[in-house]
Amino acid sequence: MPKPPAFNRRNLLRAAVYGTLVGGPAIYALWPRGLDVRDGRHDRGENGIWLQHGWLGDDTWFVLNHKEDRRAFFRDRAPVEELRARLDKHNIRDLFPHLCPALPGGALMPVDADATRAFLDVFDGMRVMPWIGGVLGASVFLDDEQWQAAFVSSTARLLADHPRLAGVHLNVEPCPDGHPGFLLLLEALRAAAPGKLLSVAAFPPPSILHPHSDVHWGERFYRDIAARCDQIVPMLYNTGLFLRQPYRALVRDWAREVLAWCGPTEVLLGLPAYGDNGVGYHDPDVENLDDSLLGVHEALSQFEVLPEHYRGIATYSEWTMTDEAWQSLRACFVRNG
Repeated sequence: MPKPPAFNRRNLLRAAVYGTLVGGPAIYALWPRGLDVRDGRHDRGENGIWLQHGWLGDDTWFVLNHKEDRRAFFRDRAPVEELRARLDKHNIRDLFPHLCPALPGGALMPVDADATRAFLDVFDGMRVMPWIGGVLGASVFLDDEQWQAAFVSSTARLLADHPRLAGVHLNVEPCPDGHPGFLLLLEALRAAAPGKLLSVAAFPPPSILHPHSDVHWGERFYRDIAARCDQIVPMLYNTGLFLRQPYRALVRDWAREVLAWCGPTEVLLGLPAYGDNGVGYHDPDVENLDDSLLGVHEALSQFEVLPEHYRGIATYSEWTMTDEAWQSLRACFVRNG
């Protein structure tokens, strides 16, 4: 019997190239393609969306971000009413208007009281939960008791000043899996605002396709968070993938895992509708509403009856949604009538 060839680097390279050229297309063809559902069966009429800062933010935000020319738009009632009509058309009921990042001492970014009251007038009947938090180590300091106390106090004051707010939506990025300070912050927020909703923007479960532990949360952390909040919104994007079918499969798997780990806490599946070309972690030709919805539909279609705690999807974000994206959302997800 002849001896096998020596297994050296050259042979290894040849095997890798051959495998890529011959096996790559075959493997890609085997990836699930998702499921196209257009009858609205997975729309419960309780979807969410992340909103831009100007709807509630005070004049300081416009100055700091060189957007003084946009102030009049957000202060006018007509654009608010137009936004309400558009969200009604797409069965969106949970709103996360941006109030990040927290100030260095822990206080929230200030709101314009008149604009906030006017916004809540128009959005009566919807759940408005300001989006609070920021960047870990830059504007959020989970291990600093003084910072946490100030952040919680400022949040409670916002909800007391504007009692029609349904609660708050907490987003800290990045946040390593199992961070004890994050759990303590959730406990403190819930205790400081009884009767108000506490929503959490969550990182997706771990995946071999995107092995970065600071932006993925495992089952135990999900269950710990679910026990301390009312709603979890996993952000099913920023994977760095550049092929559609693996991304759809990842969304499918993530949706199933999160729903298994969160019951009975409400879940909105966070889906991408933004650009950010060239950033490395996001390819809008792959991570978009069309492809993510194919994965969501495949995951949900595997249930004989939809889990009660699944409430819908949340779109990131209102200010990046194009007319084409709105049309896709309506055609590929929204239940009409």
